[in-house]
Amino acid sequence: MKHKNKLSIKWKFFTYLMLFTMIILIMLWLSQVVFLETIYKSIKINEIKTSAKNIAKHIDDENIKEYADMIGEQNELCIIALKMENINRGLELVSVDKLNNCLLHNTDRRSKFFLYDLAVANDGEYIQNYRYDQMRLGFIESDGQQSGEFESIIYTLVFQNNIDEEIFLMVNSVISPVAATVRTLYYQLIVISISVIILAVILTIFFSNRISKPIRKINDSAKILATGSYNVDFKASGYKEVSELAETLNYAADELSKTDQMKTDLIANISHDLRTPLTMIVGYSELMRDIPGENIPENIQTIIDEAKRLTSLVNDVLDISKLQSGVGDFISKPVNITETIKKALLRYNKLTEQDGYTIDFEYAYDVTVNTDETRIMQALYNLINNAVTYTGADKRVTVAQTVKNGCVRISVTDTGEGIEADKLPLIWERYYKVDKIHKRASIGSGLGLSIVKSIMDMAGGNCGVESKIGWGSTFWIELPLRK
Repeated sequence: MKHKNKLSIKWKFFTYLMLFTMIILIMLWLSQVVFLETIYKSIKINEIKTSAKNIAKHIDDENIKEYADMIGEQNELCIIALKMENINRGLELVSVDKLNNCLLHNTDRRSKFFLYDLAVANDGEYIQNYRYDQMRLGFIESDGQQSGEFESIIYTLVFQNNIDEEIFLMVNSVISPVAATVRTLYYQLIVISISVIILAVILTIFFSNRISKPIRKINDSAKILATGSYNVDFKASGYKEVSELAETLNYAADELSKTDQMKTDLIANISHDLRTPLTMIVGYSELMRDIPGENIPENIQTIIDEAKRLTSLVNDVLDISKLQSGVGDFISKPVNITETIKKALLRYNKLTEQDGYTIDFEYAYDVTVNTDETRIMQALYNLINNAVTYTGADKRVTVAQTVKNGCVRISVTDTGEGIEADKLPLIWERYYKVDKIHKRASIGSGLGLSIVKSIMDMAGGNCGVESKIGWGSTFWIELPLRK
């Protein structure tokens, strides 16, 4: 796999954190240097308009003069309110002067009514900017676009009071130049930016290493695991997610180790099972070829029996491969499971007659289920084969059919040595075999339990085992009754 064009988590974290730092610095520069004057003017104009509208709301109050004085004091405003009697005459209601060189109080009557005309022409609201002219030593009209100069703003508002009298309100404020402030902030931000970048680089390197280090260790260990070395240890350190990943990989490594060992054991067991019938087939064939008179039915039957055993082993290996890969078909239909068990037991007549085995079948009445008869019979064969292989000296096997809680349970009991409690959960797994010495079965291949579990998974049933050392084992399968 090629990963040349992909960044590691360390450098991705470093890149993202540095990008975040640069965005914050850019926002600071834009707000504190580039657009500071624009922002300041917008705030000041909004402040003037808000103050004027608040005064307009209280224009009919008895204490309007005190209220206007308070507004002017707080915001450094010059305020004049006139009750208009006609277009050229007004009665002064409010007069507040909190500015030096207030334009409203230092302008003539004609200029005030000129502003009134402009306000009326603009739907009762108008704002005019003025800048200080050094040549004339006074304020002149401005378009409000100049920067770095003293500006004076007059906001005019024409409205009706509660008794429909026309009120003309003028508010004046001064905007101081912010060039000196901008220069100060400029040098401050240079120092701050350099300091923040240096600090951000140090912090991002530290945290990126801290975050990526446990992941890199796990990655290195995973590469070792991929080579087939299952003794690798994933260190469960760092953050919660990393620790959980390490624990999961440790569990996976342990399970892979067990699976690899069981696979090795299975290959050894199958090799043993294959070698035995092949040796007997070759031996009896050479005997019949080389020694006159040995071509007798008994020898031929031995060759046939061993060939069947060899075929059974190969079929079991193919079956478990198909079942566990989900390739095998499962055709469900109504099946009399009691009759199916009886048919399966007919196969063992020769075994009971010649070798002295006793196989009992206990049941109360016939039971019907929806299942695949061929697959269920295959599961029964494997359970009975397993019981015959490991039963005790009395050579007794008991098959029982019981019904409980809407399910039928078929159990197969032997009288053998039993299985240790810690091995019971493992006997259904692939490649696992309790008998490491590999006792050769009278019937079967030794893969039966894995086949049984796979069939029951496909049938939607359950399987299990109960065992006690010295008392034998009971293997069972369970299927829901047909509704």
